[in-house]
Amino acid sequence: MLDHVTAVRYVTPLREGGSMPGVVEADDLGTYVVKFRGAGQGVKVLVTEVIVGELARRLDLPVPRMVTIDLPPAIARYEADEEVQDLLNASPGTNLGMDLLPGSLGYDGSRPPSPELAARIVWLDAFTANVDRTWSNPNLLTWHRETWLIDHGAALYFHHSWPSKEPNPQRFAQQPFRADDHVLGGVATDLPGVHAELSARITPELIGDVLDQVPEDWLETTTHLTDTQAVRSAYRDHLLARVQNPAAWLPGGGA
Repeated sequence: MLDHVTAVRYVTPLREGGSMPGVVEADDLGTYVVKFRGAGQGVKVLVTEVIVGELARRLDLPVPRMVTIDLPPAIARYEADEEVQDLLNASPGTNLGMDLLPGSLGYDGSRPPSPELAARIVWLDAFTANVDRTWSNPNLLTWHRETWLIDHGAALYFHHSWPSKEPNPQRFAQQPFRADDHVLGGVATDLPGVHAELSARITPELIGDVLDQVPEDWLETTTHLTDTQAVRSAYRDHLLARVQNPAAWLPGGGA
């Protein structure tokens, strides 16, 4: 499981995103950007952040360290902003924290990553169907002259249909991905070569370990997925089906 900490002070909201994450200090003396379970997008976004973020880390892509962070109910009492107070009151319990990268800047293309790193990022986004890394919303930071990945909540969109539909891994496996809209699409090179390396690392064991990082109470059961183990299995089946069908989604095609 991810390391677990407890929030001791809410510092400030980050109003750039629709879910309004906030900067929070924790009892381990760390400072985190927190995505709250009570935000309008719900806990499925937190699940996606963990799965894609942990996949990125295991594939040696630069992502901030993640923790689960307990939000005591009393923390909302000291917040004057009513909108923030409502969000905090809706989010007691386990939330998701990511290390704050102090002094980082939003990616503007002036210092692009290497073509190899760009290709690895494009590959991850194509594999997980992350549609939200475009020039209108790069979801990249520049920190210490390196490019870091953040905000993966738009990926793995298939789980939003689970309350009404039975999971369908093959449908997700066949969904295409448009790299020409990607913020790094013009920088990335040798995607087939990157695919050959990274796809070989997407094993059932790796996927299982990634899914084990997701807190139990974030996994929402449905009529078709009657317990949390079934939910984990559905994520595993979707990811394994997709990695086995690169011709559908790998920009430039796949072997």
